[in-house]
Amino acid sequence: MPTALVLEKKGVLALRQIEIDKELGRNDVRISIDTVGVCGSDVHYYLHGKIGPFVVKNPMVLGHEAAGVIADVGGAVSHLKVGDRVCMEPGIPDMSSRAAKLGLYNVDPAVSFWATPPIHGCLTPNVTHPAAFTYKLPDQVSMAEGAMVEPFAIGLQSASKAVIRPGDIALVIGAGPIGIMTALAALAGGCAKVYICDLVAEKLAVASQYDGIEGINATTANVADVLLQATDRWGADVVFECSGAAAVYDIALAAIRPAGCLVFVGMPVGKVPFDIVSAQAKEIRMETVFRYANIYDRAINLIASGKVDLKPLISKTFAFKDSIAAFERAVQARPSDVKIQIKM
Repeated sequence: MPTALVLEKKGVLALRQIEIDKELGRNDVRISIDTVGVCGSDVHYYLHGKIGPFVVKNPMVLGHEAAGVIADVGGAVSHLKVGDRVCMEPGIPDMSSRAAKLGLYNVDPAVSFWATPPIHGCLTPNVTHPAAFTYKLPDQVSMAEGAMVEPFAIGLQSASKAVIRPGDIALVIGAGPIGIMTALAALAGGCAKVYICDLVAEKLAVASQYDGIEGINATTANVADVLLQATDRWGADVVFECSGAAAVYDIALAAIRPAGCLVFVGMPVGKVPFDIVSAQAKEIRMETVFRYANIYDRAINLIASGKVDLKPLISKTFAFKDSIAAFERAVQARPSDVKIQIKM
């Protein structure tokens, strides 16, 4: 049996053997895992044992942001071969579902997603995965970058839902990993400039190292006023809410221009109040984001082109044997940390 990083129950992690691998089907590939990113959802399950209706009731292997090398292929697989470097889309829908047929497989109620109870994740040496959701990495994309495709795909899905027009001005609220990657996706999608706000100066410093991104410290500046002053009192064309904090909705509504687009990326913990009249008065368009669909190829292409450089966002890499220490580091939520990774 393989060794894996197992969440035994809320607050308890163990590196131990567990039976998780499945038989290699005709349309599957077996992957030797190389690098896995620690996601905020992994940390949330560790600290709280649940996210909304998804509750950890039995031991579960963590991890869903991964890259690796093909070790075996099923008989019907022709586009991948042993030795290929790949990354994997962790959500597998029922391809016969109505959502999948519409191309909206990310909202398929039957989707099976790594490290979402009761589905095991990929922090283990080998996994078996559908070839259709496994993507070859170009030579110029490192394994560490390959493991960043999953969170970047959320940013790219967000930019896609915004329907950015060349020259747009955007505001991203929240400079966490997804916020920064959303800002990078917005730039790649055509924005002339992206403002990003947060309460933590260190996170803003990480984001502001990129040309075209300007940080706004919400502890010392009025975010909406900054956007209005920068746009001749018009406002941002697009606002991406990536913090999940209900208190920032008023900022978003004040900063957005009439008929602009507000994209909800961050997820609040509970129900929140929202000033729908202010939204109506500006006749803004509102979009929501839940993971991604049909976006991995685009994400890989952007990284491979050099237009999006995610390497500066990798804060520290731990060896697999130190996986528990990696999670303890992630729990600390150091101000300058963006992405923690584990190397198998």
